[in-house]
Amino acid sequence: MALLGTVHYDVREGVALLTVDNPPVNPMSSGVRYYLSQHLQTALADDAVSAVVITGKGRAFIAGADIRDFGKTPNPDEQPKRPAGAIIEESEKPIVAAINGTAFGGGLEHALTCHYRVAAPGAPVGLPEVKLGLLPGGGGTQRLPRVIGAERAMQAILSGDPFDTEEALQLGIIDEIIEGDLVAGAIAFAKRKAAAGAPHPLVRNRRDKIDADRANPDVFKAGEAYLARRMRGQFNGQMAFDSVKAAVELDDFDDGMRAEQANFRRCHDHEQRAAMIHMFFAERQGAKIADVPADTKRKPITSAATVGGGLMGGGIAMSFADAGIPVKVLETSQEALDKGLGTVRNNYERMVRSGRISAEQRDERLGRIEGVLDYSAIGDADVVVEAVYENLDLKKQIFEKLDATMKEGAVLASNTSALDLDQMAAMTKRPEDVVGTHFFSPANIMQLLEVVRGAETSNETLATAMALGKVIGKIPVMSTNAPGFIGNRMLGGYTRQAGEIILHGALPEQVDKAIFDFGFNMGPFAMNDLVGLDLGWRARKMAGTKDEDKPLTAVIPDKLCELGRYGQKTGAGFYQYPQGSRQGQPDAAVAQIIEETAAEMGIERREIDDAEVLKRCLYPLINIGAQLLDDGIAQRASDIDVVYVYGYGFPKYRGGPMYYADQVGLQEIYRDILAYHQQYGDVWRPAPLLKRLAETGSSFAAFDAERA
Repeated sequence: MALLGTVHYDVREGVALLTVDNPPVNPMSSGVRYYLSQHLQTALADDAVSAVVITGKGRAFIAGADIRDFGKTPNPDEQPKRPAGAIIEESEKPIVAAINGTAFGGGLEHALTCHYRVAAPGAPVGLPEVKLGLLPGGGGTQRLPRVIGAERAMQAILSGDPFDTEEALQLGIIDEIIEGDLVAGAIAFAKRKAAAGAPHPLVRNRRDKIDADRANPDVFKAGEAYLARRMRGQFNGQMAFDSVKAAVELDDFDDGMRAEQANFRRCHDHEQRAAMIHMFFAERQGAKIADVPADTKRKPITSAATVGGGLMGGGIAMSFADAGIPVKVLETSQEALDKGLGTVRNNYERMVRSGRISAEQRDERLGRIEGVLDYSAIGDADVVVEAVYENLDLKKQIFEKLDATMKEGAVLASNTSALDLDQMAAMTKRPEDVVGTHFFSPANIMQLLEVVRGAETSNETLATAMALGKVIGKIPVMSTNAPGFIGNRMLGGYTRQAGEIILHGALPEQVDKAIFDFGFNMGPFAMNDLVGLDLGWRARKMAGTKDEDKPLTAVIPDKLCELGRYGQKTGAGFYQYPQGSRQGQPDAAVAQIIEETAAEMGIERREIDDAEVLKRCLYPLINIGAQLLDDGIAQRASDIDVVYVYGYGFPKYRGGPMYYADQVGLQEIYRDILAYHQQYGDVWRPAPLLKRLAETGSSFAAFDAERA
């Protein structure tokens, strides 16, 4: 047998100590399952052993199932004759889980099978399987509701978010927090329980929470709302919901377990599971830069500053404050500063009202944010993020001032979403310290951080920016300096096609519905109405853009703006928004404007089906993504997937645009793009990489593997 991982066996003071050893995070792999079962049987058969303590070696208890096993058929020779959980639940001796570190997924499920649970301070517990396209398959959906109630368990299981140790204690997930030597404390705890005598409590036998939930007709409403709002189209979300529901509605625990197992198998066999595991690994791979050694020195970041306290600057400041980093917000006037800090305070107040943070946490975070009006006040910051509006000349002026103000070695970052970072760096005498940090709006909430590498950005600065992204709770992905970087460069192709397709025969509501049904939160026209059509219109007017020079996609939005239809803010844009509603209604007047404009431009409208809508909107993402890989702007296809899932709302359960392309088949996509190229011109010219991969029957996954 080729067993992965082991479990050490020792007896101390009449207590068997089982220590899981499967570095680095002790996943529940074949060896762990096998030896845990063997050692439990040994301990329970030994009359000199009065109790059992199970713990982990290193920084984790058991961090879940071994993801390397997903999709594989188990080897019968590597399976224990009796699973550990069954042995524990038949034991008359107390069995204590001593949670020394992370206990996620199968780790928490295993702990919930034990009679008692103790933990070291700072040991988080949770059931994150939903993030991998699965659901807790080791009894988590049945035991956790019996401990904390179905509503709170549903919230934890559907979000996948962990409990910190203190909350786990308050909820009753763990019985005691042990300061100091956890193993010694757990052994003493186990001896006390053994001396007290049997029977010892099993979670499976608890009924109080389940009976209360049965009597509450609204117990599942919050879960239903979460599914509709946050997990629309995600198969495993519904399966997880159904499994928790079974815990409440089925009389017999074992019937609930059978329901959970059936739902787990459905998720395991579903195509979304592979896509979400792809994203799991893609996030982690994205933090690595091929030519920057892993041991590259990082600059210490203990203080920060932002230049600009508006929507982006304030959100970036919140990101630093939320991570425990003091931050100064620089504005040009007291009025602007008061407005910006007022918005920050209001954001925190909303978080308190919604229960996301406590009033104490609000005050702590606000206490880390200081408003200032002079560059000299930010000079000692370890990192400064320029966060003014997208005007290259203004940004260049700011970098000149930062060069004169900031201390030696400070990271000088720009929040630009598309502009030339190297021109900003050229305004300084230290271009090696300049890096792009493209946050997404709202910056305190959105997870993606596009880190832009300038021509002279040093490895140390780049590694620092990537590491800082993680510290402030972001998912960092590197792009080299190029117009639009990764995300906005791709977005241009998507929005262009949406704008053209309505002239060719579709209507905004059809396009938006096709995109929404695919899994995006909203379509391009609803998004335009939300952002405001007048932003682009005013920019074109200020630039003096002539009608004949406007992009095709600007013609309809500009006509709508001339009529005062700016979007949601004016109650009308591509849609009507009656009585301040945020839900747009199709408008016959817009359809008429589109039809008249198409006729003026000599475009013959035709019927367009949803399949063509999707191809023409999504395939530019794939084609431009391939060009970005060819040009070295993106390192990997999987990096592009991370950017589009976490920055632009591409449905995670579809794995990102490049993963999705592999599932459709690059040969099929290439054929369609060739046809569109012939029909609609050079904008559809196939990227050379796409052509090569299609003609050789390869894939973006294979491209990534070759470069790994």
